[in-house]
Amino acid sequence: MVSRRFGDFDGAEDATQEALIAAARRWPVDGVPDEPRAWLVRAASRRLVDAWRSDAARREREARVIAWDVPAVDPPDRDDSLTVLFLCCHPTLTPASGVALTLRAVGGLTTAEIAHAFLVPESTMAQRISRAKAQLRQTGDDFRMPSGADRDHRLRSVLHVLYLMFNEGYTSMQGESLHRIELSGEAIRLARLLTGSLPDEPEALGLLALMLLVDARRPARTDARGDLVPLPEQDRSRWDRALVAEGVAVLGRAMAHGEVGEYQLQAAIAAVHDRAASADATDWREICVLYGLLEGVTGSAVVSLNRAVAVAMADGPVEGLRVVDAVADRLGGTQRWLSVRGHLLEMTGELDAAAEHLERAAALTVNLAEQRHLVSQVRRLRHLPAS
Repeated sequence: MVSRRFGDFDGAEDATQEALIAAARRWPVDGVPDEPRAWLVRAASRRLVDAWRSDAARREREARVIAWDVPAVDPPDRDDSLTVLFLCCHPTLTPASGVALTLRAVGGLTTAEIAHAFLVPESTMAQRISRAKAQLRQTGDDFRMPSGADRDHRLRSVLHVLYLMFNEGYTSMQGESLHRIELSGEAIRLARLLTGSLPDEPEALGLLALMLLVDARRPARTDARGDLVPLPEQDRSRWDRALVAEGVAVLGRAMAHGEVGEYQLQAAIAAVHDRAASADATDWREICVLYGLLEGVTGSAVVSLNRAVAVAMADGPVEGLRVVDAVADRLGGTQRWLSVRGHLLEMTGELDAAAEHLERAAALTVNLAEQRHLVSQVRRLRHLPAS
C-alpha cells in the first residue's frame, strides 16, 4: 500500500521495515492499536516523507556547494575576521544580540563574561546568543563582506563591539590579572584591518586612535606584583611613546574629515593625558571641555561620571561631587560611581565617608587587581597596616 501510494518501492520497503521495528518497540509498552494495519501504514508513510525531505535538503546543500566558486587552495594570507565581524552585526539582529554574538565568535569572551558586561544573568545571555545564531542561519546570507548602505548600517555596531572587546582586554571584568593582552591586542588588530578597509571613515580612525593612546600606558598600569597603579602615579617614562605618536597621527587623520564623533572625542581626551609630561601638567580645563562635548553626543551617565573627575581637578572636589550626585539616580550603587565619589570625598577631607564608599566599591569589584587596589586605599584611609 505504501509503495502504491508513493510510487517508490525501495523507499517504501525501508520505511515499512522501520515502522515494524517501531511497532515491536512501542506496542508491548503502549498496547496494540485498534487498527494495527492503519498504524503501520501511517508510520511507514511518515518515515518515507521524512526521508524524502532529508534527501531533498541534502541535494539542495550539495547543489549550493557545487555552485560555490571555491579556489583550489585558500590564500594563506586571507583573513576573514572582518567578514565574521560584519556578519555578526547583521541588520536582522538587535544591536544587543549582534554585540553579544560578536564578542563570543570574534572576541573569544565566555558567555559569563558577556553577561557581566550587559548586566544580565548568564542563562539570559546564553539564550540571546543562541537566538542570534539561529537568526543568522535563517537569513541564508553568503559569507562575504557587505558593501554600500548595508555596510554603513552595520558599522556602528562593529565599532561598538571592538570598543567593548578592547575595554575587556584593558581592564578584565574578572580574574587575577588586570589585563587580557590577547583580547586588547586582537581588538587593535581588527581596528587596523577596519581602517585599512575604510581609510576615510573618521569614527573607525577615532576608535583605533583611542585604542593606541590608551594601550600605550599599559606597561605602567601595574607594578612588579601586578597591582594597579592609578594614572596620576604612573611612571610615564614606561609609556610606549611609539604608540602615542601613532595614535596622535591617526587621530589627526580622523579629525581632518570634520565629522567629530564619540570615539574621536574619547581619543582626544586620551591624547591630552598622553601629551602631559606629568600628572600635574595635565590640561584639565581642556579635558573638561572635551568631556562636555562627549556628554552632549552620547548622553551617557558614565561620561558624566568621568567628567566629574576632570571638573574636580579643574574646579575643586566640591564641584566634582555635584556632577557625581547628579547621576546618582542612574549609577548610584555601582562600583564605578562609588569609587569616584569615594575619591572625591577624600579630596574634601571626608576620610571616613571616603573609606566607606571605597569599601562598598571593592565589594562589587570582580577583577582582583582592582579589588586589591581599592582595599589598600580603604586601609590607608583608616590608618590600618597593609595586609
